[in-house]
Amino acid sequence: MNTTDTCPACKSNSIKRTIEINDMPVYCNVLWDSHAQSMAVNKGAIHLGYCRDCGHVYNMAFDEALMDYTEDYENSLHFSPKFNEYADALAQRLVDKYNVNERQIVEIGCGKGDFLKILCDRGNNKGHGFDKSYDPVRSNEPIPHNITFYQEFFSDTHSYLDPDLICCRHVLEHIEDPLAFLVNLRNIIGDSDPVVYFEVPNVLFTLKDMGIWDLIYEHCGYFSESSLVNAFQSAGFEINAVGESFGGQFLYVEAKPAKEGSKNVSQLHYDLGEIDQYVNAFEINYNDRVVHWSTAIENSLTAGHQAVVWGAGSKGVTFLNVINPRDTIHYVVDLNPHKCEKYVPGTGQQVKSPEFLAKHKPDKIIIMNPIYEKEITTLVRSMGIDAEIECVVSNCSA
Repeated sequence: MNTTDTCPACKSNSIKRTIEINDMPVYCNVLWDSHAQSMAVNKGAIHLGYCRDCGHVYNMAFDEALMDYTEDYENSLHFSPKFNEYADALAQRLVDKYNVNERQIVEIGCGKGDFLKILCDRGNNKGHGFDKSYDPVRSNEPIPHNITFYQEFFSDTHSYLDPDLICCRHVLEHIEDPLAFLVNLRNIIGDSDPVVYFEVPNVLFTLKDMGIWDLIYEHCGYFSESSLVNAFQSAGFEINAVGESFGGQFLYVEAKPAKEGSKNVSQLHYDLGEIDQYVNAFEINYNDRVVHWSTAIENSLTAGHQAVVWGAGSKGVTFLNVINPRDTIHYVVDLNPHKCEKYVPGTGQQVKSPEFLAKHKPDKIIIMNPIYEKEITTLVRSMGIDAEIECVVSNCSA
């Protein structure tokens, strides 16, 4: 457990302690076959610390011993047309920008393999996907001949693959010591010269835009642009590009192994004044949002209204566990068929497909992620459902 005041991204000891959230399910992306199972899950604490030197936010109470990723871990977003549009565009951009055609690709933390399949299809590439949660029997579709999946972690025993592109999306935030992970990756690369693409949640979306429902136990750390760049540079990488994507919800970095005599990128400087302000205001804003939604849910119960949450991923599970609307919200809707008919950890709501809404006829639909507002609203209205639609992020409404 990381109980010391040491930043995992830069090893600084200049740490500001901020909000604490206790009794959170250790897995938001593992749903359960029964209500009883969902209510008996392991729980942990989220005690956030903020590094004043690099702008990193991390869970000081994280206990790696509680984590064991298996095939039951289900966080694929590829059932959403909006997300698929994003993933397709990203894959095409990487293929075009770095001429990834008929090359070797390694994806660290490939999940169920959706993005790796797109990358290999776009450039006729050969792919190697590593993930302990990969499920070989999840899909009825045959595995493409040019892709090999490994139900294990990527390590130095796989250096023989000598990839041209190493891709790692939404994994680094799950690793307790991300700097050590990156140093190890740099050592595995050795004298090779692959393009390295990483993607993580953007802590500014959580702090500035109050995407507070992104705070989950699985995420050991929350990267700012400064902490992400600092970690990569410290580990021996040269930054090609860094920026925001997916409506500001994600950060990405494109890098290459730094070579002797390469341009010095360690001089990149970030003014942390803005993020400092957001961190200082975050505790008050967080409590205000929790009170707002607790009151709104209580008012719905008093009025006899039926509400459903749309999104059985990390945001939806966090929202339900923090607000805990047991007598008001009984169902969660999700496009992912592998989540349907299962139960939410910690609070026990059952997950249903969108078609369920026609029968249930809720008065309100609460959308967890504002980027899907148009997609969800269009689908709901096409089903003839006139329920009020509201997002948990204040700049989203329909």
